Amino acid sequence: MLWPMFAIALGFLGVAVLAVLAVRVYREVRRLSSQVARASRRITDASADLEQAAVDLARAGHGVRP
Repeated sequence: MLWPMFAIALGFLGVAVLAVLAVRVYREVRRLSSQVARASRRITDASADLEQAAVDLARAGHGVRP
């Protein structure tokens, strides 16, 4: 009777460890997704700035053509 109770206790501990690790992974995924969203917004803003600079440069260069 000792071995079955020992096996059940080990199984429960294994499930508990997996649950703790799952919570840690979930928190890290949430943190990573917020960082990716922030980086995406920064890239979008930089792209808009680059597009505006290209338009301004094209206007300035258009007047220089012969």
